[in-house]
Amino acid sequence: MASFKPTKIQVYPKLGEKVTQDTLYWKNYKAPVQIKEFGAVTSIDFSPVTPHNFAVTAFTRIHIYGPFSQEPVKSFTRFKDTAYCGRFRSDGQLLVAGCEDSVVRLFDVSGKVALRLFKGHTKAVHLTDFTSDRYQILTGSDDYTCRLWDIPNATELTTYREHTDYIRCGVTSKLNRDLFITGSYDHTVKLFDARVEKSVITMDHGQPVESVLLYPSEGLLVSAGGRHVKVWDLLKGGQPLVSLKNHHKTVTSLALSSNGQRLLSASLDRHVKVYNTTNYKVVHNFDYAASILSLGLAPDDESIVVGMTNSILSIKHRKKQEDSKEIAGQQRRRPSYRVFVKGKNYVPKQDDYLVCKPVKEHLAKYDKQLRTFDVSKALDTALGTYIRFRKPEITVAVIKELDRRGTLKNALAGRDERGLSQLLNFIIGNLVDARFTPVLVTAAEMILDIYKSVIGQSPVVDRQLLRLQDLVEREIDFQKELLEVLGMLDTMFASSLPRKEVPCSGIGRSNGLTQGEPSTSKPQLQVT
Repeated sequence: MASFKPTKIQVYPKLGEKVTQDTLYWKNYKAPVQIKEFGAVTSIDFSPVTPHNFAVTAFTRIHIYGPFSQEPVKSFTRFKDTAYCGRFRSDGQLLVAGCEDSVVRLFDVSGKVALRLFKGHTKAVHLTDFTSDRYQILTGSDDYTCRLWDIPNATELTTYREHTDYIRCGVTSKLNRDLFITGSYDHTVKLFDARVEKSVITMDHGQPVESVLLYPSEGLLVSAGGRHVKVWDLLKGGQPLVSLKNHHKTVTSLALSSNGQRLLSASLDRHVKVYNTTNYKVVHNFDYAASILSLGLAPDDESIVVGMTNSILSIKHRKKQEDSKEIAGQQRRRPSYRVFVKGKNYVPKQDDYLVCKPVKEHLAKYDKQLRTFDVSKALDTALGTYIRFRKPEITVAVIKELDRRGTLKNALAGRDERGLSQLLNFIIGNLVDARFTPVLVTAAEMILDIYKSVIGQSPVVDRQLLRLQDLVEREIDFQKELLEVLGMLDTMFASSLPRKEVPCSGIGRSNGLTQGEPSTSKPQLQVT
């Protein structure tokens, strides 16, 4: 007696995401290390010098972490209220930060006590940064002013009062010590020159500005606010180049990759999106557990650090080649692998007696029912909730097997209102799927033949049949329209192709005869 063959489930190709170089590059990070801070992480800044420690501003503290440390290597806690915007100087030796109490503090990274206190603002200071000459500090406050301070003398140099709302972000030029940019909740981004008394360029972002970023060449500026990320050409007087709207909530932070070819934006919608700076298309996306307030990218993209509203600091480190080789080596050294392949390549000799170990079959529940000819129960099993919604190809494969055996009509017959409604629901949901259409059309025709005598007795089944009729009619109309479009496209392609003459060797073009062959046709007489 032949052994029972399980139902063959058709395997369909999965339409996954396209694997690109960007996908491989940005997915090459380890599992994130999560650190609990004392409050929402509002700022992350990497030191420009090795080993590239990073400063994390959260609540009334600024913690400095090493590249791979999970505990802070340095902490600054001498703040009376919430601290903001801890920034390193270009030599990595000094750090400046604003505060809710309007005082700007300057710290030595190797010390504990503030070296300088800059007092002059009347409200919280959310923006701090060093100028490129290392001797001045830029600050921006909720009192609508931005100011330049002299570090050696701890004195105020200039005050600008052009903004009409809170100043929450800004950046200084790394090429020119006199240029700096500020972004405000009055929807404007302003470029200032310290040599003149007012701003030189004003750009209207259209939303409260949360973050600004300069490209390394400083010819392009990126601003983020609301759901928009906008790119401006400073060399053309602040002309807008691109407006991106890929986030669902406010964009809070921006970062640039080490080579300047990828732009990163973080948002309250819990996503970090990576853009190609050539065409500004999204090439990758990171998901996080909570809304993101700050984003930092280490030099050479070695680490991605994200600060969230739930006080969690998430750190992702890039995988190294040695780590992957080590893991691969460990996998190869597993003894279970050698045991598994033992004897696979052995070829029996002529005098050997081969003993085959019987392989135990593990059949699915519907296969066991098919084996005992319980065709109706097998179909019920294949119409189970999990299989019906998650793996419809199994249900279709069982219907196809029943049709091949000639028992599909028996399995479909004798159903009550609930069972028939469930079956019709499955057919309606998958009938127009090109993978399942041939099988389900046959099943639908059998259902109509079997239950045509009871139509009108159940309002539930009647509604399902009307839905099925409407679906089939719409699909037929859709197919007709597609055929019309296909005919139009064929005509267009045929007319656009150049006509080519097919050369026929040895055939005369005038009369179609082979060269040298006499013509047998009689000469035509012309009567004038």
